Amino acid sequence: MSGQFWWFMARSAGIISWAFLTASVLWGILLSTDLFPKRRRPAWLLDLHRWFGGLTISFALIHVGALIADSYVEFSLLDVTVPFVSSWKPIPVALGVMAMWGLVAVEVTSLAMKSLPRRFWRIVHRTSYATFWLASLHGTFAGTDTGKPIYVVSSSLSVLAIVFAVSYRVLNGRRRSNRATRTRATPPIRATQTLTSESVTP
Repeated sequence: MSGQFWWFMARSAGIISWAFLTASVLWGILLSTDLFPKRRRPAWLLDLHRWFGGLTISFALIHVGALIADSYVEFSLLDVTVPFVSSWKPIPVALGVMAMWGLVAVEVTSLAMKSLPRRFWRIVHRTSYATFWLASLHGTFAGTDTGKPIYVVSSSLSVLAIVFAVSYRVLNGRRRSNRATRTRATPPIRATQTLTSESVTP
């Protein structure tokens, strides 16, 4: 086995985890828009979102485990679980640690969604946006593959896709809110309440 096996494993697992995180966040945003109305949404669309989230966690754990097993940069369990403990690139590594705990929080609350207050679950779930940016910054400043063209292109496209999807969701939410406001502001017209001059007898 190559002496750099665990280092290669850590790098590849980290990139794959980030790719699945991008897919999970992107798919979750699209599910919340009018592109997939709930009344016509097949169950597998939501299952796909959950599947992306599970794969994100799985490869993140492989990434962390490989870093501990690797001897190229010696990481302890504390280094990869507590922010700012690592002596190697402490700030970029801390961003990755916070992103990991963000993933755990979103995944655990999603599994326990039925037993949690809906508002609490929604607040925690929305931290996935911050988790995406933390993971992206972690990969940019702690990763050793950031200078490669394929990484630059793929990461740029991923960030642009998330920005576009978030912008679309915000605009879509405003349109739905405006439609709901107009609907509430317009009172229903009842035929029994409509009087004409011909219907009034002297």
